[in-house]
Amino acid sequence: MPFKGIGTDEGTILMLLTSRSNNQRQEIKAAYKKAHGKDLVSALKSELGGLFETLVVALMTPPISYDASQLHKALKGAGTDDDVLIEILASRTCAQIKDVVKVYKKECGGKLEKDITGDTSGHFQKLLVILLQGSRDEGVDEDRIENDAKELFAAGEGKVGTDVEKFINILGNRSHEHLRLVFDAYKKLAGSDIEDSIEGETTGNLENLMLAVVKCAKSVPAYFAESLNGSMRRAGTDDQTLMRIMVSRSETDMLDIRACFKKMYGASLYNTIQVQGANLSSIHSGTKG
Repeated sequence: MPFKGIGTDEGTILMLLTSRSNNQRQEIKAAYKKAHGKDLVSALKSELGGLFETLVVALMTPPISYDASQLHKALKGAGTDDDVLIEILASRTCAQIKDVVKVYKKECGGKLEKDITGDTSGHFQKLLVILLQGSRDEGVDEDRIENDAKELFAAGEGKVGTDVEKFINILGNRSHEHLRLVFDAYKKLAGSDIEDSIEGETTGNLENLMLAVVKCAKSVPAYFAESLNGSMRRAGTDDQTLMRIMVSRSETDMLDIRACFKKMYGASLYNTIQVQGANLSSIHSGTKG
């Protein structure tokens, strides 16, 4: 590996890492330790710094461990980074969430649910905890679609005040396939999208979490395309969000995210990232292991 002493070849390191799958990176890490008797990530960190070091460490971390570390950082840093909690818990599958809970306990030394309930409150906390169970219903319950749509309407636009508990129960427990049909039925009933009701009836982090759940139920790649665009449209690029999404989705649905980004914003994700001057354009293609 080209990182001995001053003058580390960052371009070569990035090329080598991004042209391999995460599984292959773990094999490289194991082979390096066997050959040199020390940890590859530690060796890289000793030669690198700043955002590039953060990127390399992220690329060298197994996906579930990366999610766990990002959640731990969000909860244990200065203040709680609610956006990270929302992004990960709203977008991951039930199986992935259950794995993250196990890895969090093993590698971060605590219970994820306990840490979340210690740092959040109210309805926002309640929906996070429901999502954390990773126990959404499976499939579509045809007999429930119309009733769920009517309950959402009655809980929001159909009454003075909002029955947030009803929203939380339906959004947190129904399958994505089922929710998509409920949202269609809701639009016919209310004459507007479910997002309009959420934006009109809730505020703050609860609103952001509910909207993320709705968007992920409709299309996870479209949700991440929107998040990536947002990270590059703020005053100064939000490098941490941009990097977290690019790394965590690079072997999952990056090709779909790219297609959604082009359709939604009329520009390629690769070119948009290049304009921002980031090191992340090299992992836009979505390598598959």
